[in-house]
Amino acid sequence: MLDAQSQVLYVGKARNLRARVSNYARPSGHSGRIARMIRETASMMFLTTRTETEALLLEQNLIKQLKPRYNVLLRDDKSFPDILIAKDHAYPMIRKHRGKRGKDGSYFGPFASAGAVNRTLNQLQRVFLLRTCSDSVFESRSRPCLLYQIKRCSAPCVGKIDAEGYAGLIADAEQFLKGRSTRVQADLARDMAEASAEMEFERAAALRDRIKALTQVQSGQSINPKGVSEADVIALHMEGGQACVQVFFIRANQSWGNRDFYPKSAGAEPPEVLEAFLTQFYDDKEPPRMVLLNTQVDNPDLVQAVLSERAGRRVVVGVPQRGEKAELVENAARNARESLARRMSESATQTRLLEGLAEAFGLDAPPRRIEVYDNSHIQGTNAVGGMIVAGAEGFLKSQYRKFNIRSAAGANSDDFGMMREVLTRRFERLLKEDPDRMGEAWPDLLLIDGGAGQVSAVHEVMAELGVEDIPMVGVAKGIDRDAGKEEFHRLGQRAFALQRNDPVLYFVQRLRDEAHRWAIGAHRAKRAKAVSATPLDDIPGVGAARKRALLAHFGSAKAVARAGLQDLRAVEGISAQMAQNIHDFFHPQG
Repeated sequence: MLDAQSQVLYVGKARNLRARVSNYARPSGHSGRIARMIRETASMMFLTTRTETEALLLEQNLIKQLKPRYNVLLRDDKSFPDILIAKDHAYPMIRKHRGKRGKDGSYFGPFASAGAVNRTLNQLQRVFLLRTCSDSVFESRSRPCLLYQIKRCSAPCVGKIDAEGYAGLIADAEQFLKGRSTRVQADLARDMAEASAEMEFERAAALRDRIKALTQVQSGQSINPKGVSEADVIALHMEGGQACVQVFFIRANQSWGNRDFYPKSAGAEPPEVLEAFLTQFYDDKEPPRMVLLNTQVDNPDLVQAVLSERAGRRVVVGVPQRGEKAELVENAARNARESLARRMSESATQTRLLEGLAEAFGLDAPPRRIEVYDNSHIQGTNAVGGMIVAGAEGFLKSQYRKFNIRSAAGANSDDFGMMREVLTRRFERLLKEDPDRMGEAWPDLLLIDGGAGQVSAVHEVMAELGVEDIPMVGVAKGIDRDAGKEEFHRLGQRAFALQRNDPVLYFVQRLRDEAHRWAIGAHRAKRAKAVSATPLDDIPGVGAARKRALLAHFGSAKAVARAGLQDLRAVEGISAQMAQNIHDFFHPQG
């Protein structure tokens, strides 16, 4: 369904298109959401598919791409981390992994958050003494590191354990992550008894410490179902036109954390919201063998078929009525209900703050989107501009942006020039992508870190771009540069301040400090990258692997630059042609 400007309002599917469209043509009996959608619809576009499964997949692909106003949208598209036991080394390392499962090794996940992965890795270190260092650190060690001293690593880097013994630790860790911790504990107890019988008391004591650590891990795990080995428990709660979906990850009979989501429900009914959530959530994730819900979806058989097709095996989707599975779902539903209540409470507070901000700064209405800008550099080096975004839902971190300063303003420590470059790049792109301001990317308020000079410079930039209707406020430190004495500057008006105990003042301070944090973080990352940079980075065809090989062979970039052609050819992974390229880079002809 499209409006008069050909903007997509809604994407839907139907087994019988004629019946679906006829239903929309009825003059009454529609919900408020459907009635508004019909009023705005000026035309329709139809696509046909061979099967219902293809229709559902096409529907979700179009929703994800077009983001129609009246569809349910899952706005959080972050990936979930895994634990990877890499198998590309004689002594495999264990580490956190995020993204495509393309590396050789065993993957365990997903985990709900990086914190859940880190806690599990900490437990695995205590129990199985696996290495977490990179291959380069492993190869360069000449004596055990601190982790060996505190009994968190078996120090394979210096031969404290042989390859066969380390392989046994890897096998035990995999058994634990597959939920077979009881078997692992029994094996450790047997080995301890044997070591004690053979009077190898030091080895027996080490095994005793590992058993103790494993017991503590098992007692600290929560909500570990005995009858559910692999499932995602998904519960939806809707209230006040808002929706919260809580997802618990059950793997290997263990709870690996939970995550809450707040899809844009557009006034849809719960079955439609949950169906849209499932198809969008598993668009780039492998579904588990079982998906437990608290509300039935509109087309359960179709959703189950789609998830099974994506997983390449059967996936069961259902609403349990009794037993352990029903208890898991009820626990997820309670968490969804409580999470939505907290969010609505925070949203109400945020709404009051935005209303106070509008009153304090003389805005026509509370801003829906605030953009805050700041710069960071050290005497003009590694200059970076930062933009953070806030609105009714708090900080919108997925929409933060950083700008590497390209002009001479950075080198000259020209803060006005840097701000000019950042705003020019930001709004030139906005004007190109959304000149009619139909989207949500246009701000209602600009906050600038600075006083009257910065505000005047920003206004000049915006005037040149033809965007003069967006209010802007400069936030200056004020007397003694003391927090709480900030002065606010608007174009053509006298500077003013807010009462020290005004909640709006604290809100503005939070916005400014967040922009400052973001800009400084981007600057530090750029500076750290510059510190570790070498001339090898500028040689075409020399990537990370070849750079490591060259540095490992010669010891430094200077030594690589002085090396002869034959020496370069002797480096593993460097072909004769690549050796010639490297040599020519450092010894240009003529």
